[in-house]
Amino acid sequence: MTRTWLILAPLLALAGPGLATTQDDVLAGAILPGWQMPDGSHMAGLRLTLAPGWKTYWRSPGDAGIPPAFDWSDSENVRAVRIHWPAPSVFLTNGLQSIGYHDEVTLPVEVTAIDPALPMRLSATVELGVCDEICLPASLTLTSDLIAPGASDTMIKAALARRPATATEAGVTSVSCTVDPIADGLRITASIAMPRSGGPETVAFETADPTVWIAESTASRDGNRLTAMTEMVPQSGAPFALDRSAVIVTILSDDGAVEIRGCPAP
Repeated sequence: MTRTWLILAPLLALAGPGLATTQDDVLAGAILPGWQMPDGSHMAGLRLTLAPGWKTYWRSPGDAGIPPAFDWSDSENVRAVRIHWPAPSVFLTNGLQSIGYHDEVTLPVEVTAIDPALPMRLSATVELGVCDEICLPASLTLTSDLIAPGASDTMIKAALARRPATATEAGVTSVSCTVDPIADGLRITASIAMPRSGGPETVAFETADPTVWIAESTASRDGNRLTAMTEMVPQSGAPFALDRSAVIVTILSDDGAVEIRGCPAP
């Protein structure tokens, strides 16, 4: 059992006979077929609708979240799929932090064909967690033909507009990370020069290896200097070689999100 499911096991235990909640009660999904873009790729959307009060999780869900998994292998004439993640929200449940989406979310999906002259069929198997007072593991299998030229979709466009700002767009002038070994992994401290966001700021770290456990970060401000620290623990339980170029630092606030890719040494 993973660390996340160990945390959530007491909540799952609440789903006894008196709370006969099923996946169909709280989750529905669909692929929005979208439109062909000028470069020949296709912009579709994965639409998830949750019952009021329920939430699901971002690609890096926090210590109390459940990471989603996507399998596109049953698709036809599809070379590559890229998800454009809208800025998520931060949740606190029983003192534990998670990151995700509540009530509904559309994930824009950019699809590249093997042969652009032929139609595409997008098939997605999605494994995710959905939570309210209880948490449920959920699985969806969704399919849609992607036919050119398609048509503009307001839900996909709205989700694209909510993508995190780049470092340049957010006015980031410098970023660096110090990395120190700890007994079972690494401690990483990011120093970021950027204008203050609206309200409290939550900083999420990611690495190229999804099996590395990353602790909830601490963050502080000194004017336009944001400092954030976290610990990373690999499955080996020992210090490891960190690919700094693959580190992603995302700053979440009331104003949306800023995504910084790469964190070089000072």
